[in-house]
Amino acid sequence: MCGIVGAVAPRDVTPILVEGLRRLEYRGYDSAGVALLTSAGALARRRAQGKVQQLANDIAAHPIAGHRGISHTRWATHGVPSERNAHPHFSGDVVGLVHNGIIENHDELREELRGRGYVFSSETDTEVVAHLVADELATSGSLRAAVQAAIRRLHGAYAIVVLSPLDPDCIVAARAGCPVVVGYGQGEHYVASDVQALLPVTRQFSFLEEGDVAEIRERGVHIVDRDGQSVERPVRESSLSAEAVERGDYAHYMQKEIHEQPRAIADTLAERITGKRVLTAALGPLAEALLPNIRNVHIVACGTSYHAGLIARYYIEQGAKLPCTVEVASEYRYRNPVVPPDTLFLAISQSGETADTLAALREAKKLGYLATAAICNVPESSLVREANLVLMTRAGPEIGVASTKAFTTQLAALGILGVALARHNGMSAAVEAQYVRQIAHVPEMIERTLKLEPQIKALAQHFADKRHALFLGRGPTWPVALEGALKLKEISYIHAEAYPAGELKHGPLALIDADMPVIAVAPNNALLEKLKSNLEEVRARGGQLFVFADPESGFTASEGVEVITMPEHITPLQAPIVYTLPLQMLAYHVALLRGTDVDQPRNLAKSVTVE
Repeated sequence: MCGIVGAVAPRDVTPILVEGLRRLEYRGYDSAGVALLTSAGALARRRAQGKVQQLANDIAAHPIAGHRGISHTRWATHGVPSERNAHPHFSGDVVGLVHNGIIENHDELREELRGRGYVFSSETDTEVVAHLVADELATSGSLRAAVQAAIRRLHGAYAIVVLSPLDPDCIVAARAGCPVVVGYGQGEHYVASDVQALLPVTRQFSFLEEGDVAEIRERGVHIVDRDGQSVERPVRESSLSAEAVERGDYAHYMQKEIHEQPRAIADTLAERITGKRVLTAALGPLAEALLPNIRNVHIVACGTSYHAGLIARYYIEQGAKLPCTVEVASEYRYRNPVVPPDTLFLAISQSGETADTLAALREAKKLGYLATAAICNVPESSLVREANLVLMTRAGPEIGVASTKAFTTQLAALGILGVALARHNGMSAAVEAQYVRQIAHVPEMIERTLKLEPQIKALAQHFADKRHALFLGRGPTWPVALEGALKLKEISYIHAEAYPAGELKHGPLALIDADMPVIAVAPNNALLEKLKSNLEEVRARGGQLFVFADPESGFTASEGVEVITMPEHITPLQAPIVYTLPLQMLAYHVALLRGTDVDQPRNLAKSVTVE
């Protein structure tokens, strides 16, 4: 599961497929392949373990061509990375198929199909779908009808694209829980898992909805809904640049990356959750066997990723009821850690090349951990290659040195991991479904939160001439305060610190005066009243308060107290991600007022590859 591109055209579509896969490389993958319907009316394919360039080299050495084609980059879930497990998968010479997602009932379908004489050549759940479509095609009048019949048998999440010499003028796509976009050209049409894959050939797109099946032909696209009724999905023109790393209309990459977070988090969640469940196989082929045996979690990271780990501790201890420790990677290596039995070592890094984190992972492999895992944004990185379990964040390229979307996508990935661990440690299906709904709603909540930017821009005026700032939070929003302080100091060069609000009276209260702005994160949770008491201590000493508050928290503005009300009530699971956004925007606008280099702050590098 990872990236899909398909095309139907009066010309050879091989270049479209290969270039589309290149544009999806940031999502992470371990193999790639294409399948085409040749001019002779036969299926042909090329597959390669490794990078898209290896696939391109194989095609150059052994050319294939066709006017209908499908392609895929795979990240292993069922079956190890290998050429035989790479997509596209065939059922004999009648069906070629690519698939994103996870089919949860693949084992029972496999046994049923074996009983009918189908032979399996891979370990994947995808090959099951290919044989199932072929079985239905034997009695159906069209490829679309066969796909409609087959998907009624599937449990899980999927985006599939299919072609067949028995219905040679089309390819067929279907989705449930995984994104599929249809692209419209002049006399040719396309399908992909991401708009970015198709930007070189079109800017006209429609998005399939849950249960839709699309039949794509040269002359047009026909879409039916889950009930088999013909439907029209709106065609929109994309404003995206063909180069995702261009700033576009934004003044800085950091601002662009702040505003990319709704889509980035949606990409993180895609193919990892259904309407009710986390798909644990998304962590890799070993996940289903390892997760039930984990009794402790040890998280190691640096900087922003360390803050993500501190938040994950709340997810894991409160949700999964497993002990969890979090440590700065540069310290971990030198203290001879004691490893309890059945402990998962989890490394978090945006780049996957952070020297201290990578060295910690290598040290952990000598210390008797049950397994190692990585949360990372760069698929070809050393961390990803060396860990047993991997969850890619899919944040896409992050150019600004101060991390924004890389951090929030880490939190989304850690939320998925926390729920997966909780399921194997007694969480009920009903509670899991509740958490999954909350996670799925986060991209929409972030869209609303971004609309606070004009208010936050005005708020930034209060900080332009300050030399120090204090950030406060409680519970899982204390690490959010840490991240907010880090962002402010990174790009505005204002000295900023963060504390759990209950620690004020143990020293930091001595710093409070009219020249020390205090920023508080105030969700409506079990600690709200205690936080209010802590903030009263600030007001009593003449401090200036700036509170980001839940609409149900009861905060009101007054002299010395500025309140920025969040757009809606935010649950404890959602709060760390959503409350991060206003703090990022505050740091950005303060830095603008101070005239600093927002994207490349002094003395800092994007990836710290030295100790």
